Amino acid sequence: MRRGRRGRAGGFTYLGLLVLVTLIGVLLAAAGEVASTSAQRERETELLFIGHQFRDAIASFYRHTGHYPFTLEELVTAPTQGPAPAHFLRRVYRDPMTREANWIILPGPGGGVMGVASASQRAPLKRAGFDDVDPMFDQAQTYSDWNFVFDPRPPLPAGQGSPATYGAGR
Repeated sequence: MRRGRRGRAGGFTYLGLLVLVTLIGVLLAAAGEVASTSAQRERETELLFIGHQFRDAIASFYRHTGHYPFTLEELVTAPTQGPAPAHFLRRVYRDPMTREANWIILPGPGGGVMGVASASQRAPLKRAGFDDVDPMFDQAQTYSDWNFVFDPRPPLPAGQGSPATYGAGR
């Protein structure tokens, strides 16, 4: 008879271990999801920083030369009147969302690079709280809709045009 009771006790222990392993698996999956979301938020923050760096570098280049750069590499070492090349940007950054230097180039009027956008088609987590220089970002469906553009024209007064067709839009 004792062997029968031990068999039942062993069965309950085995069932308890299965429940414990399942519970640990569910908790690890939830922790992985939190870590993934946190990493995406960090990459979004990095994308905003790098996008602003590109926009500022394009603006500085434009003010210095009177035209848009023809390539992103030109922002790193642009020819100047002086003995040393100008550095409007330290380097051509990688897109934090794709982890490659595969930016979408937004052409300016008359040619050149007016701005950049991420090549990522993922939906952004951030939907509000953008800087004033980032109009329409709160309506973006993908990261590629975050257009970091320098437009030397003054913004239109309210009611005289759409931001989607003027200034920072594509």
